[in-house]
Amino acid sequence: MSVEAEAGRLRSEADEPGWKVDPDDDWGVAVIATVGRQLRLRREAVGMRVPEFAKAVGYGEDLVYKIEGGKRIPRQEYLDKADEVLGADGLVSAAWEDVKKVRYPKKVRALAQMEAKAVEIGLYECHSVHGLLQTPEHARALIEAAQPPYSPDDVERMVAARLARQSIFERAPVPSIHFVLEEAPLRRPLGGTMVWRQQLEHLLEVGRMRNVTLQVMPTHVEVHSGLDGRIELLKFADGTAVARSDGAFNGRPVTEPSQLHILELRYGTIRAQALPPWESLAFIEQLLGET
Repeated sequence: MSVEAEAGRLRSEADEPGWKVDPDDDWGVAVIATVGRQLRLRREAVGMRVPEFAKAVGYGEDLVYKIEGGKRIPRQEYLDKADEVLGADGLVSAAWEDVKKVRYPKKVRALAQMEAKAVEIGLYECHSVHGLLQTPEHARALIEAAQPPYSPDDVERMVAARLARQSIFERAPVPSIHFVLEEAPLRRPLGGTMVWRQQLEHLLEVGRMRNVTLQVMPTHVEVHSGLDGRIELLKFADGTAVARSDGAFNGRPVTEPSQLHILELRYGTIRAQALPPWESLAFIEQLLGET
C-alpha cells in the first residue's frame, strides 16, 4: 500500500469516530471504561499490538489508546470494524447497545427520558426554533454559530443528540405537544435560503400532526409573560408534572404545585396571546412564499 493510500486510511484526530466522555457522568464513565477494557483484553488475547490493530481497523493509534482507556466514546462503525478484525463474532459490535445509551450528554439524556414519559408537553421558545422542531441542517448551522466554536466532533455529537430527542414524535401512544415560537427566529435565514426553506416546510409538516399544536407569537404583541426566557411544561400519566423557565426559580426544574401553577399560568397566557394554530400555519406558509 502506498504512503498516500495509507495516510488516507488513517484518520486524523478531527475525524475520529468517537465522542469525548463527560467526566460528570458517572454512569457513562463506567460504561465506556468497561467497553474500553474489554476491547483491550480482546486485542491482547489475539496477540495484536496497538500499532497493528490501529492499522487493521483504519484509525489512528491515539484513538485506540483513548477508547481502550475509557477516554473516548466509540461510534458504531469503530466497534463493527474492531469486531471484524478481532474475530469476535458480533460480541464487540453488541457493545453498541450499551454505548449508545451514554453517547449523549447527561443533561440531554435526562431531558429525553422525561420527555419520553410525558403525556402532555408544553414548550415556549423565544430565541430560536425549538430543538424538537429543528431539521439536521438547521441544528448544525445553529450549533456551528456558537462562539467560541465547538470542535467538528462536538458539533456532530450535539446534532445527533438533538435529533435523537425527536423520536418522541414516533411514540405510541403519542403525547400531546404544544409549541409556541416567536416570529423573529422564523424570519432569520439561518444556514442560507435553502436550509431556511426546509426548516419552514418541516414546521408545517410537524404542525399538521394530529397530536401537535404549533403557534407563532407575532412581534407586534408588545409584551407577554415569556419575554424573560423559554418555558417547558411536562405532565405525566400519574398526574405529576415538572416545569422550568429561564426567568423563574433560578431556571431550575420545579414540581411544587404552587410553583407549577405560576409557570402554567404564564404558559397559558402566552398561548392565548399567540396566533391560533391555523393562523400560525398560514403565517409560516406566507413566509415560505416570501423566500
